[in-house]
Amino acid sequence: MPKGKFYGVGVGPGDPELLTLKARRILENCPVIAAPQTKGRKMLALEIVKGALDISRKIILPLKFLMTTDEAALAASHRREAAHVRALLEEGLDVAMINCGDVSIYSTFAYLEAIISQAGYDTEAIPGVPSFCAVAAALGTSLTTMQKPLHIIPAGYGNFTGHLGLEGTKVLLKTGSKLPEVKEVLRRKRLLAKASLVANCGLATQRVYRQLATAENTEGYFATIIIKE
Repeated sequence: MPKGKFYGVGVGPGDPELLTLKARRILENCPVIAAPQTKGRKMLALEIVKGALDISRKIILPLKFLMTTDEAALAASHRREAAHVRALLEEGLDVAMINCGDVSIYSTFAYLEAIISQAGYDTEAIPGVPSFCAVAAALGTSLTTMQKPLHIIPAGYGNFTGHLGLEGTKVLLKTGSKLPEVKEVLRRKRLLAKASLVANCGLATQRVYRQLATAENTEGYFATIIIKE
């Protein structure tokens, strides 16, 4: 029996209408959809897909990734979830793993793809609309121009402060619970007035703050900051 193929499908930041035609075709053809699931059992990527096509006859495989900086624990969880995917691939079933935004930008698909491809299975990545592109559209602004570089910075991890002096536009992703700290750092560096934030971009709960200073400090994981200089 031929083995199944493992797809990574970017489904965009939230608006189901941003799902690409190719992503829709792959999802319609795959019998299994693998979706990351949070501790609260939420599967945001799956909800986005449900807004675009009927998946009532699909096999849904929840993927329970850890939210931790413990590298050993993360690697173990990646191997565990990859084993679940491989079991279905061995049955000859194609599996489409869905990811919010694009599958090449801070994507959990990348970890599973590395494990599964090394085990000899066929894989393919289907790009999606990145969250920061949709955020720029929601703000009614461009991200950059031909003369300016663009920097993508994970503000919730490591020391992001050192990157703030870079020339050009800065996009701060994965701010999460560190938003008050990020705002204070930007204030000290005189960048707060140049920063905007969009939370839950493309979802019914989307909130747009053209001035970051006015944003609630409780905005969660899906909050993206753009600093234009």
